[in-house]
Amino acid sequence: MYLVIDIGNTRLKAAIYSGSEIVELFIFENTEAFKKDFDFLTKNISHAIVASVANDVRGFAQFVTTKCECIVFTNETSVPIRNLYQSASTLGSDRLAAAVGAHSLFPLDNVLSIDTGTCIKYNFINEQGEYLGGAISAGLQMRLKALHTFTARLPLVNIENDFNKLIGKNSKDSILSGALMGAIAEVKGIIAEYKTLYPNLKVIVSGGDTDFFAKRLKNSIFARPNLVLEGLHKILEYNVSK
Repeated sequence: MYLVIDIGNTRLKAAIYSGSEIVELFIFENTEAFKKDFDFLTKNISHAIVASVANDVRGFAQFVTTKCECIVFTNETSVPIRNLYQSASTLGSDRLAAAVGAHSLFPLDNVLSIDTGTCIKYNFINEQGEYLGGAISAGLQMRLKALHTFTARLPLVNIENDFNKLIGKNSKDSILSGALMGAIAEVKGIIAEYKTLYPNLKVIVSGGDTDFFAKRLKNSIFARPNLVLEGLHKILEYNVSK
């Protein structure tokens, strides 16, 4: 079995794969919580991969290496697609992993993956299996926090998953409309722009806010909440088989 670990800006996600299927999925607050609560002794894991957008994970990877063979995913790690990003050394591991995951699902199509987490990350891979790049914007929680932090009087408002009011009739609803409905409009607009260039585009939404976006984008997208983990698994398989 394989272990894949994705350390994001707000949490750590890990999955155990048997073949091509996730058999166990874990979420931890940080690497210390993982080391404390994850019981390697009960898992038959042969290889692992660790990716992080948050910080240097070499120390954490050394811990995993004491339990099984472990790869730290960097810009020098071999991947089963062609990376044409101009500043490959600054490309987030989650963005490239999402592109690999998207390509593995639709290997003959142009694919736009949209990772809806702390940031909203757009990643485009063409039908030739070439990663070209995309865009990064503020995620839902970041938008709400920014409105509170950079103004004198606007309150900090929590996300309401069922919110759908275009016209906010009080301050709270106005903030939610601007942040949440604005994000939906952004995503729909970006998808429309890509489809003018690539009419048969496949669109995948992933990340922590998948449900929020998926039910508002409806039939135009494929929802894969764990796309980054899927991509990391494909990268691990690719390197183990070399």
